[in-house]
Amino acid sequence: MRRKSFGATCCVPLFLVLAGTAVSYPRARAQAARNWTLDAVLEQLDRAARDFRSLTADIEHTKVTVAVDDTSTETGQIFVRRDDKMRIEITAPAPRTILRSGGALYVYTPGIKRVEEYDLGKRKELVDQYVLLGFGTRGSDLKKAYVLTLQGEESLDGRKVLRFELTPRSDQVRDQISKIEMWIDEATWVPVEQKFYETGSGDYFVFHYTNVARNTPINDGTFKPEWPKGVTKIKSRG
Repeated sequence: MRRKSFGATCCVPLFLVLAGTAVSYPRARAQAARNWTLDAVLEQLDRAARDFRSLTADIEHTKVTVAVDDTSTETGQIFVRRDDKMRIEITAPAPRTILRSGGALYVYTPGIKRVEEYDLGKRKELVDQYVLLGFGTRGSDLKKAYVLTLQGEESLDGRKVLRFELTPRSDQVRDQISKIEMWIDEATWVPVEQKFYETGSGDYFVFHYTNVARNTPINDGTFKPEWPKGVTKIKSRG
């Protein structure tokens, strides 16, 4: 069964607020990583992280629930800035805003005029492993947080990419996510796609990025938690 809608998110763990999705995208068969070694790639990611300031892209977010053969997809735009700020504007099928600013994560649903605020607190770094994974992330930090395997070089959306498998080192993270696959564009050194496998269920969700623009100016107002009058504000625990 395939549908184009998203369920409520108010009762899920914080870093799964974004969880949604997995669709197949055209890609060439994996091959040997040519001259790339894992250490060389991590060094390149370190260099790219030093130059990273911001990113904008179109996003497709898909969730697959294997047991009931259900797939749901939503689309929109993502805005990321180096100072740990992120905004996702979902435009279809139902508008929704996800904002990461300061020590809080906000989920605004205009259809029901409600804003949920999650205090990240000590879970900030844990949440950022998901919502900011690969966007200015240093290779050395990835190595600390994950057991990394370089799977090879592929073609995705007509771009040359490197595919990685990431196994979380933290028991807390592995309780939720068993592994992650990530495809990094060799031209921009930011993700083209990320695929998260949920522990125990076999379910997974995917973030797919197109029309990526790196280091374009994003004004401060994009990341301000300002909402229309009359919305209900709820502080939620993650």
